[in-house]
Amino acid sequence: MLKGRAKVLIVDDEPRLLDSLAELFQSSGYEVERAADGDEALSILRGGGPRADAVFLDLRMPRRDGLSVLKELKADEALARLPVVVVTALGGSEQTISAMKLGAYDYIAKPFDVHEVLDTAHRAVEVSELVAEVERLRETPAFAGRGGDLVGQHPAMRQLFKMIGMVAPSEATALITGESGTGKELVARAIHRHSARAGKPLVVVNCGALSHELLESELFGHERGAFTGALQARPGRLEAAAGGTVFLDEIGEIPVGTQVKLLRVLQERTYERVGSNETRHVDFRLIAATNRDLPAEIRAGHFREDFFYRLNVVRLEVPPLRARRSDIPELADHFLKRHAAGRADPPSGISEEAMRALLVHDFPGNVRELENAIQRAVVIARGPLISVSDLPEMVQIASEPARSAELEHLLTLPLEKAIRELERLRITRALEKTAGNKARASRELGIHRQHLYAILKDLGIE
Repeated sequence: MLKGRAKVLIVDDEPRLLDSLAELFQSSGYEVERAADGDEALSILRGGGPRADAVFLDLRMPRRDGLSVLKELKADEALARLPVVVVTALGGSEQTISAMKLGAYDYIAKPFDVHEVLDTAHRAVEVSELVAEVERLRETPAFAGRGGDLVGQHPAMRQLFKMIGMVAPSEATALITGESGTGKELVARAIHRHSARAGKPLVVVNCGALSHELLESELFGHERGAFTGALQARPGRLEAAAGGTVFLDEIGEIPVGTQVKLLRVLQERTYERVGSNETRHVDFRLIAATNRDLPAEIRAGHFREDFFYRLNVVRLEVPPLRARRSDIPELADHFLKRHAAGRADPPSGISEEAMRALLVHDFPGNVRELENAIQRAVVIARGPLISVSDLPEMVQIASEPARSAELEHLLTLPLEKAIRELERLRITRALEKTAGNKARASRELGIHRQHLYAILKDLGIE
């Protein structure tokens, strides 16, 4: 959901095309700024005025071409996350591919389709707003609400942010998958926060925390006397979410009978309270999450196939932490600031040895485990920096000196380079073990195959 009047910067050396795009965006409610070449665009973006929410950048321009401008933007820390849509007459050209590899948000090809241009602009601005909110929350160490932990620069996380920006404005049912502790609820909250339903309730139901008997009453509500203990009528969570969003966490735990009833709700938008024959109408958007393999659950007869297809309209995969180790330093610093806030004389940083220990640990509990490790360290640390001995025992074990020459070499590298080389080493070994089979390698690594492709692309591994 766009907040206020979004601003778009159009960069093109063709006056007619510049005028055409400007007129299109202005007629659709955007504020427009123009640049006739790459130098002017960089000057505008680095100036002190209000920054654009998205940039439409022509690739072919005299003096400084679009790729050169894109490289400079991605190298500038203040502008690196700005969504850049490249404009090209050669949709499948090497130049376009190069632009996407450099981090362009998307591309549009000439001649333009008006609806495609506006849809791309809308999605780009949504992503810009989402990234801005994440940055704002990161700068607030004492932030204790939900949604401030969507942190990361890894390609898999950038792709997830892009998906959130595309999915949020729609009414589509979303299925969020990923291991326990990866932050699936944070993704659901981000989708709701950036949707047209943001002003209405987000109702969270943990399906795994409720007994099968209580789950239907919790979802649909009940009438007085419907069962023992039902002393008065009570509305359910679906009713409470009127006009808003329902987030069903651990949806793989729902019994088959309840799946049938929820399927009817999704198809007809009607239901009955437990103990009532009165049909009620409901309006909500559904977001579901699971750490289970639902296709496997279908084969085992534990999950209905028709219900799965109703849920799996748009799927968002949240990567495990071991698949994006390069985000560990940023996340660790984020949690350190959060848990140090308000404490007397807390540690102000993490020692190099402790950070290396965090980087080599596999974190089966994912981001949640990392936060718990940092929270523990903040409590017991007695020096200005968190040391290895302040970390949980399992993390300390993982930090024992590696015997291989390759891992010993990593300890001599600067931290950022060591992270990338560790990723490269781990992935290369998995590919060697599986004879180059990417599907098997992704299972060996415990990550989704699409995440492996993103990492391979980022590291330049053929």
